Amino acid sequence: MAENSKIEWTNHTANLWWGCTKVNDGCDNCYALSTARRWGNDIWGNNKPRRKIISVWNDLAKYQKEAANRGEIHRVFVGSMMDIFEKPMPLVNHKGQPYPAGENTGHLRDKFFNEIVPKSPNLIFLLLTKRPSNINKYIPLSWIENPPKNVMFGTSPVNQSTAKGLIVQLSKINGKKFLSIEPQLEKIDLMRKIKNGSDMVLLDLVDWVINGGESGSGKRPFNSDWARIIRDDCAIKKTPFFFKQIDKVQAIPSDLMIRQFPL
Repeated sequence: MAENSKIEWTNHTANLWWGCTKVNDGCDNCYALSTARRWGNDIWGNNKPRRKIISVWNDLAKYQKEAANRGEIHRVFVGSMMDIFEKPMPLVNHKGQPYPAGENTGHLRDKFFNEIVPKSPNLIFLLLTKRPSNINKYIPLSWIENPPKNVMFGTSPVNQSTAKGLIVQLSKINGKKFLSIEPQLEKIDLMRKIKNGSDMVLLDLVDWVINGGESGSGKRPFNSDWARIIRDDCAIKKTPFFFKQIDKVQAIPSDLMIRQFPL
């Protein structure tokens, strides 16, 4: 877990488990995968278990208490080392030992949805996924018509192809929605019309856009003009825009130092 996270667009991060499976080009240099391997965790891939995080429940209760005591609303990114809408996967402990058969990540997800979210009015949970088509499958039935006010559903397009596919899938979810376009790998046109016979464009389907390039030794090229296009489109649509980074090394140009949050 990370209290007062170094991720600029959230106060905290929380992971119910560690581990995931790569799904698109944005995953090629996944920092979560490299971190897991550095700690000796073999938890990536469709045939691998996920590591259960025991401390998360106390951490989440702590975040709620602290925010309530301050009379503030804090954002919690779920999760930096997992995808909460991945299919249910078996679990292991920190030593790699399996839990009893039948216990899986789906049980942790259900506990979070049914027990934590309703008891955390001072936390906004940012549920980021590369699998938005799974959201309605795994959220509580009551959320489909009445999504919680303290949840935002997000997805991570990295190029034009994933933007078109993932944003349209995300649009089928009720509730507040956001994009984390990082790492951006090519120019993306969010003003492209969707095929529903209306004048709506991709950007009309979301409430917040986070943007940035890739960091790390294997970082891929990022053109700051790509961000300027998204920035300007967000201004036209009055969509909050948050620019995170070029690559964590280069300074952010002054005209891109925009860090807006949704109301």
